[in-house]
Amino acid sequence: MGAGIGGSTAEAELARLAPWPNPAPAIAAAERATRSRRAKVLMAEIGADAMIIGAGPSLRYLAGVGWNPTERLVAMLLPREGGPTMVCPRFELGSLKASLGVEADIELWEEHESPYGLAADVLTRMGARTLAIDPALPFFAFDGLRLAAPAIAMLNGAPVVDGCRMIKSTAELALMSQAKAMTLEVHRRAARILAPGITTTAVRRFIDQAHRALGADDGSTFCAVQFGVASAYPHGLPGEQRLERGDIVLIDTGCRVQGYHSDITRTYVFGEPSAAQRRVWEVEKGAQAAAFAAVRPGVACEEIDAVARGFLEAAGFGPGYELPGLPHRTGHGIGLAIHEAPYLVRGDRTPLQPGMCFSNEPMIVVPDTFGIRLEDHFYVTPEGAAWFTEPQLSLEEPFAAAN
Repeated sequence: MGAGIGGSTAEAELARLAPWPNPAPAIAAAERATRSRRAKVLMAEIGADAMIIGAGPSLRYLAGVGWNPTERLVAMLLPREGGPTMVCPRFELGSLKASLGVEADIELWEEHESPYGLAADVLTRMGARTLAIDPALPFFAFDGLRLAAPAIAMLNGAPVVDGCRMIKSTAELALMSQAKAMTLEVHRRAARILAPGITTTAVRRFIDQAHRALGADDGSTFCAVQFGVASAYPHGLPGEQRLERGDIVLIDTGCRVQGYHSDITRTYVFGEPSAAQRRVWEVEKGAQAAAFAAVRPGVACEEIDAVARGFLEAAGFGPGYELPGLPHRTGHGIGLAIHEAPYLVRGDRTPLQPGMCFSNEPMIVVPDTFGIRLEDHFYVTPEGAAWFTEPQLSLEEPFAAAN
């Protein structure tokens, strides 16, 4: 049995957890103002007079409002010149004022009124002839706005959103570091509660409770627990599994801290690893390390994927997406969304820049047998890459340090 695997209980581990000490500071108003200025520069580059940002990660980024989208339009209208206007249902005014992290005018609509007509009126007053659309805005909202403002040309706002959000500030890196450190601690605790016969449901329940105990925004944002053959499917199989000796254990989970995500995977064996499990784990470890070592500012995102895939192919996996091998991209951007641009995948030629943040997870799948995924995250520095969390030390020692 590997170090730190088994030997405890969920009750004992939860009793040892407390809210995270020295939490990272919240995003300050001055930083939000800088974000808006940056957005306006990018709007000018694509010829947009204004931009609409719907509820979701980008509204939180620019306005501090961490609401999820619903059928009711809640949005920021940001002109290239002047201050923003929030469009919101009247009955949500109190909640909006309590959430809003910037100075903004507020325009309200009643349940029987068209929010799109109201937004069109605001854009007319702003003098907008071209409007950048938040790429995450639901289609029904885009369509309603298009019909209400036929004279306004609609543009893809992705260059503005991605151009702002893909470069993280020092404050954002601190929040992400906390979220990832919390999830790694939950991983350590989860490994200790494993025992023959434990169910994937019980492990998921513990992981959610542990995230909450440490002070995550809302427990686990997601949690995949896969035993044995289920690990050969990147996102698992339906139904419940019970742990047996010799099983691969693959746990992929994360949380949020003030909206910023973690997403970490650990893979190890409950019991004595087989020779095949050991070999595939070592190749996976090497592919993850090769991808990390290839990171430099100016290198295209797709090149990191090519390096990881080349390492795997040299070890006899693939080629390309063929199995046994790596069936998906090497990594994704992360921040206020768990998956966000840019991506470490063939075809994404975005140059790496300091402040970009990515997962590094070149999973190996052996069909109908098992899968190995090691997932940690790094941020780009002027010199190369820096880990948020230390990668798994070895198959027998899933965690570099135990508390």
